[in-house]
Amino acid sequence: MPKEVWVLGFVSLLMDISSEMVHSLLPLFMVGTLGISVFAVGLIEGAAEATALIVKIFSGALSDYLGKRKALAIVGYGLAAITKPMFALAQSSGMVLTARLTDRIGKGIRGAPRDALIADITPAAMRGAAFGLRQSLDTIGAFVGPLLATALMVLWANDFRAVFWVSVIPATLAVLLLLVGIREPASHSEQKRTNPIRMDNLKRLNASYWWVVALGAIFTLARFSEAFLVLRAQERGIPMAWVPLVMVVMNVIYAASAYPFGRLSDRMSPLYLLALGTLVLLIADVVLALGTNGTHVMIGIAFWGIHLGITQGLMSALVAHTAPADLRGTAFGFFNLVSGVAMLISSALAGLLWDQLGAASTFWTGAGFCALGLVGLLRIQGIDFKQVS
Repeated sequence: MPKEVWVLGFVSLLMDISSEMVHSLLPLFMVGTLGISVFAVGLIEGAAEATALIVKIFSGALSDYLGKRKALAIVGYGLAAITKPMFALAQSSGMVLTARLTDRIGKGIRGAPRDALIADITPAAMRGAAFGLRQSLDTIGAFVGPLLATALMVLWANDFRAVFWVSVIPATLAVLLLLVGIREPASHSEQKRTNPIRMDNLKRLNASYWWVVALGAIFTLARFSEAFLVLRAQERGIPMAWVPLVMVVMNVIYAASAYPFGRLSDRMSPLYLLALGTLVLLIADVVLALGTNGTHVMIGIAFWGIHLGITQGLMSALVAHTAPADLRGTAFGFFNLVSGVAMLISSALAGLLWDQLGAASTFWTGAGFCALGLVGLLRIQGIDFKQVS
């Protein structure tokens, strides 16, 4: 495995420790401390995640045009790092929204160039494993962050703002590691490129790629913001200081499964794995809809983590497989643009359903989108997603 994949994985690990220290507590902070409604939480989370995904199209295309992946990644991670103190200082929903949007803009700037860089430096036969490895390291950070947040909440008697201040440290370390640990391939710093979003270039993105985009959107509709998992855990009786542990459970399982399933995707039909991942998410939604206590919630969240481990690295590998090498940044950008719109819709709908019809309706709706995804997979069995560009 190229060492740059490991470095990018550890950069993601550190930034996810920082981000998840904030995000695992933010829904409770917004509802309990700032008095924001659950519907407003859904809008803020949906807008934030959608912003990150939509920005990726521009950063991805720019990285193709300039042939500079690392510089954009540094800007993105740096922007995310400098926004962390804003959460600790927030006194209103407007401040939280500003911080979330700015943080997610940073994520959007770095995402597509980073994924394209991984595809650039990794042999085609190892891409599933490479994306799975980065995702596993990223997800280790995603469970260390909530675990650390839980410990600090217990130690500091539910002091949200103090925990948010600590999150600044790993974010800063992530930017420093990226600066010193990555050397970009020469072909992407010297090769002259054309405008990647010209019509003649976009026509080179084939039908297999657009099917990957469509499937990504359906999965996003079925898998709304994880803020609703945190709220469901509290609703089902898990004490506030221990609520971040639900994210620890999900991300431990996610981290443990992402790399093995990534390697498996290099050796078998991706459609079988996508179908399995969709079925697992459907089970998770049903368990979360029917669950009556904290144990049921933890079981549902465990299935949610398995779904992520099966599908997330695989979807990235499929984008890399089906896009031309000089359009990978743009391809990741369009993929995330469509997923971003789906995230905005799904999180807003989830919050509205929660407020109007109850929490169970949110998860039943997610299960319905899973069923739609399974139908879509049956329609595309003849497409070869292993066609490497």
